[in-house]
Amino acid sequence: MSLEQEMKLTVNGETKLNLADLEWLQAMVSERKQLHLRTEYFDTPQLKLKQQGIALRMRQIDDQWLQTVKTSGKVQDGLHQREEWEHPIMNGEFDLPLLRQTPLAPMVDDSGSWKQLQRLFYTKFNRDILMLEATQDTLIELAYDFGEAVSGNNKAIIHEVELELRHGSLEVLQQIAEKLKSELALSYNNRSKAETGYQLYQQQNTD
Repeated sequence: MSLEQEMKLTVNGETKLNLADLEWLQAMVSERKQLHLRTEYFDTPQLKLKQQGIALRMRQIDDQWLQTVKTSGKVQDGLHQREEWEHPIMNGEFDLPLLRQTPLAPMVDDSGSWKQLQRLFYTKFNRDILMLEATQDTLIELAYDFGEAVSGNNKAIIHEVELELRHGSLEVLQQIAEKLKSELALSYNNRSKAETGYQLYQQQNTD
């Protein structure tokens, strides 16, 4: 288990950002890469996991699979702090022994509840990653995501920047987020991608 600490900022509008224009940001970049991610989110039709403040997802990055469990944690002014259990796995099938090491253990051991799990929604987006070496020995992963969340026929745009603290100063992370917000069309985002997907799923079932 790890504690995930990240700032989330929504891009206001669909025009893609050009982060290369920010010289002060580029000066901190130690590594960069681009990924295409598809992530499936699972719950029961009655949303038992959501009611417990738990998210279960399976993410594919090229040929790599990641199984992740997150708690809802705390969110304030775009800062998300959550417990996270994330493991690489061999394929797109859940690793039950690993899930038994998470808050999902009671459901895994209850075959009736486990069988109710199904994919409720998914996200797919392109991610530009910049690893930022900032002051006070702080390493931050900047992820710029552009894509969509989908549940049935319902869709929503994903257009956001995430700044995840890998190690170092949370205050430095917040300072960089504030500087980005002051220079770009960004606003703090208290909603996770999972929450967006759940909203789409609930709309799908009330339309």
